[in-house]
Amino acid sequence: MNLQFTQEEQEFQKTIRAWMRENIPEEISRISALGEMPEKSQQQQWEKRLGKQGWLAVTWPEQYGGPGWTATQRYLFDLERAMAGAPPVSPFGVAMVGPVIYTFGSAEQKERWLPGIASGETLWCQGYSEPNAGSDLASLKTRAERKRDHYLVNGQKIWTTQAHWADMMFCLVRTDPDAKKQQGISFLLIDMNTPGIEVRPIYTIDGHHHLNEVYFTDVKVPLDNLVGKEGMGWTIAKFLLTHERTTIAGVADSHYALARMKMAIDEAPYYIDKQQARRRVAELEVELMALEYTNFRTVAATDEGRPFGPESSGLKIKGTELQQKMSQAMVEMGGLMSLVWDSSSAVGNESFNHSPRRYNFLRACTIYGGSNEIQKNVLAKMLLGL
Repeated sequence: MNLQFTQEEQEFQKTIRAWMRENIPEEISRISALGEMPEKSQQQQWEKRLGKQGWLAVTWPEQYGGPGWTATQRYLFDLERAMAGAPPVSPFGVAMVGPVIYTFGSAEQKERWLPGIASGETLWCQGYSEPNAGSDLASLKTRAERKRDHYLVNGQKIWTTQAHWADMMFCLVRTDPDAKKQQGISFLLIDMNTPGIEVRPIYTIDGHHHLNEVYFTDVKVPLDNLVGKEGMGWTIAKFLLTHERTTIAGVADSHYALARMKMAIDEAPYYIDKQQARRRVAELEVELMALEYTNFRTVAATDEGRPFGPESSGLKIKGTELQQKMSQAMVEMGGLMSLVWDSSSAVGNESFNHSPRRYNFLRACTIYGGSNEIQKNVLAKMLLGL
């Protein structure tokens, strides 16, 4: 594999870098530098700015509102975005339901939904997990009963990220309770302002409100909001999860986190063992390099027109494990500085002060998007034939 970028790709990278430097809101970059996450208004402001530039839906074909970039250009864009201190875009619209709609949706659905996703105007959430259907997603119980001109949806979803922000939800529902588990599932688009929807917050160990429970009580969903045919939901879900697991690897943002870690060590007080800290950074950097080269294989395969396969599970496993290692390293190297919970009692280096929140949040990254244990089963079955 040739790991050298072409002259054209290097010029592209410089263009992205210059634009990021000029256009990232200062408040956004400050939050990112501390490992925190933006509020809804800040996130949507940033996504609309990208959308206006035509750079929000970067994986999409030009015919649907994407820039038509190669996989290498998308990689370089994501790297420059992260290194400039901008947060990743919310994946639910541009990386997940958008590709589903332009792959499986009708012409009317493409015309109706894709422009709002590509511009950042419409925020989406994912209605998959249920209290008794997480990694075993095919066990879901939320029912969509077909009436004359609509579906009547009843049930519950859980761990629904950004449901309290979202305008729309893409949702897996059971339309045929008598069919085999995977065969009776369909894929619906649900307006979150529909009567009968209740969103309840779940506060996580990092102290923030990311997650929610969503309850459906006789929620009417137009028949036109069914993507594909009834019973195609499992096929669509597998297609979508492959996209999700590739982005979860987080190579670009790990590069940024490592750069911030080096800066924090350099700026830290004398009582940190900087020699030991730098040795630990070097170990993490080697792991990140290995992950990045594995990701390059996926980039190369995509540029050659080959589809994602089970290797996306490997990227998800190693990427999320590395994110956890890096956040743990920040907490441990910070020592007493990492015992601070909020800025009112700040001591020493601010990056170390904020590290416990990031550490606590990332305890979940090996679970969401399909737990790493399940991903190992996928690799065992698809690659090893076990």
